[in-house]
Amino acid sequence: MEIIRHSGASAVVPFLSDPAGPEAEILLIRQYRYAAGGYVYEIPAGRMDSGELPEECAARELVEETGYTAARLALLITIFTTPGFTDEQIHLFSATGLRKGRRSLELDEFLDVEPMPFSRALRMIKSGEINDGKTIAGLLYAATFGGAQPATSP
Repeated sequence: MEIIRHSGASAVVPFLSDPAGPEAEILLIRQYRYAAGGYVYEIPAGRMDSGELPEECAARELVEETGYTAARLALLITIFTTPGFTDEQIHLFSATGLRKGRRSLELDEFLDVEPMPFSRALRMIKSGEINDGKTIAGLLYAATFGGAQPATSP
């Protein structure tokens, strides 16, 4: 049996407004993915660097891909991506208290940042417009269970 070893990753559900408010607003990215053959709606995410903590990775990816920094990160859940052939785990966080700054994309990243009502993103899951697993897991977890215990501040 072959197993692909992976350093792990983090992803973040970034809330522009109070997640418990009447119409919470989030940030999604619309990124070109070669393997998918087109654009995919996703939450910001990326691979952890050597020695990097999951919350550090989440904070870094949020800044790199959206330009926003978070006052607070909260761990939602850690999931296996594809346990049939890899040990990769993604740590899913929520981010609140966002402050806008400058993003720093990698050369092979082609993406747009799209603010939207949280309710719209949930409808996009139902319609199949959002079909990325980590994004579905993060959004549905946040919608179902709300926030979680605060992680170390970024």
